[in-house]
Amino acid sequence: MKVRMTLSLPLIFLLMISGVFGQWNVIYETQSICALKGSTVNMSCSYTYPQQYKLIDTFWIKRSDMKSLKEYPEYKHRVEYIEHRQNQTAVLRLHNITENYESEYCFRLITNTEGQKWYGKPGIQLKISALQVKAPQLVLEKERVNLTCETTCSLTDGFIWYKNGQALKIQSETLQLQSERSDSGRYSCAVRGHQHLPSPAVNITVMYPPQNVSVSISASGEILEGDSVTLSCSSDSNPPALIFSWFKENQTSAVGSGQSFIISSFNSSHSGRYYCEAQNQYGSQRSASVSVSVKGDWNILYMIAVCVTAAIAAGFVLLFLIIIVHKRTKKINNDSKDTQQKKTSAGKASESGDAENASVQDDRDTDTKKPEEEEIEYASITIHHPATEAKSAASQETDLSVIYSSIR
Repeated sequence: MKVRMTLSLPLIFLLMISGVFGQWNVIYETQSICALKGSTVNMSCSYTYPQQYKLIDTFWIKRSDMKSLKEYPEYKHRVEYIEHRQNQTAVLRLHNITENYESEYCFRLITNTEGQKWYGKPGIQLKISALQVKAPQLVLEKERVNLTCETTCSLTDGFIWYKNGQALKIQSETLQLQSERSDSGRYSCAVRGHQHLPSPAVNITVMYPPQNVSVSISASGEILEGDSVTLSCSSDSNPPALIFSWFKENQTSAVGSGQSFIISSFNSSHSGRYYCEAQNQYGSQRSASVSVSVKGDWNILYMIAVCVTAAIAAGFVLLFLIIIVHKRTKKINNDSKDTQQKKTSAGKASESGDAENASVQDDRDTDTKKPEEEEIEYASITIHHPATEAKSAASQETDLSVIYSSIR
């Protein structure tokens, strides 16, 4: 009897292993899931169990504890079981998950037979990822900056970037900026399909030196002797300029400091051109010069300018009149010379004719008296000089008479 019982026990043990324990099995769809904080995650599995037992309950557990998740207060309203007993599949759905939900989840089966319970291990490891933008908050203009959408575990979905709540075209894990002034703003990222769960926004500020520096004068209208005059310096910079220096043209050193330069009792010695220089930790820039003068100084300068302008205009008019008079006088002299030359030519022609007639008469007399004498021809010679041409008509006639007498 003892031998038979000894032989039957191993047989019974083998039957129990092959018939009962050999058919328990849970197959999970994945061993690890990375889910976004605040999202809904699904964990699924398929299972088998010995058919000789009746399955009375199934549920999901944490591996560290064998009770159903629905028994935990923090899971009560966030857990959902979806099961198809006929297909022997089960799904665990967790809503609005947080970092506290990180754990290993397993599927458990309970039959109507005492001690016939099972859970599949290892289960599904759930990791929760929170999104975070990694970027410097202060960047210098023209500096290249990379913004990274960081996760605590690897998410397979793509990323979406936002600036001031508006979606950008960049859809990669990294956003690159050239740090233009317009790039200042609040940046966040999200996972595609979970746009309602963006990361906390990070404020990025682009820093730059002073630009568009200008000077304004507080005094309205004309400045009188003894007036108080305030010059104000403004600029566009980030951070705002805190150092201001005031200069007067033709002076090497500064005449004042501060965003406002006040001259309490203005007089002629203060007149001139002023400019300011604004500075922050990233650089400086000076403004254009502005002219500041009292009313009297301005009137004197105005009168001087008017007098000089009038004198120059009068000089041009006088010069123009002199040129016109000179041209007219020259024309009259030329016309007079032409007339005198014409008269002189006519007189010469008349005198030459008389001389020829007289010569012919003499020749005739000579021929009558002395036929044997040779004939002698005389010619009149006239030498023209520029100085002589300028003489009066009476002087020219006298000279012609002398020449004629000499020829005779």
